[in-house]
Amino acid sequence: MNKARLEAFSDGVLAVIITIMVLEMKSPRGTNLAALRPLFPVFLSYILSFVYIGIYWNNHHHLLHATERVNGATLWANLHLLFWLSLIPFTTAWMGDNHFNSWPVAVYGCLLLLAGAAYVILTRILIGLHGQDSTLATSIGRDKKGKISIAIYAVAIPLAFAKPWLAGTCYVIVAIMWLVPDPRIERKMARQG
Repeated sequence: MNKARLEAFSDGVLAVIITIMVLEMKSPRGTNLAALRPLFPVFLSYILSFVYIGIYWNNHHHLLHATERVNGATLWANLHLLFWLSLIPFTTAWMGDNHFNSWPVAVYGCLLLLAGAAYVILTRILIGLHGQDSTLATSIGRDKKGKISIAIYAVAIPLAFAKPWLAGTCYVIVAIMWLVPDPRIERKMARQG
């Protein structure tokens, strides 16, 4: 099966997710800069989620670049990932509108955990399809960054009930870890090209 349709569909879904997030941000009622102050948490949650969607888009691109073909299991695993990512506008709005209160921050973390797990599943299915000696498998290796990310989310979720700002800091740390796409795939592809 050709991977081009999978890439195009995923790109379209991610573009819609970003569009929905920005449409959720409502303009202030006042005309001075002080009217923007109550929107600060909404804007912060938007920035964090925009960065996360960008990270997934970028890494998804690199993942599929190292992929030669896809199968039915890949399509379902990709839909599974897109399902969790499609909920980001909802949790982003809930977290921002409620000024990073415990429950919204915890639910946001659960969503990040589920999206991270879905990405790992997609990666494992692609590696299974291409083999352990494929460019993708050797580039990903043991996926320490993926495992560390999921562990940080798992710690941050209960932490949200004690210190929501600390849980949010954990989400930022994971985003910083992934801000630069995994260079192993690029290096491996450059050596082969």
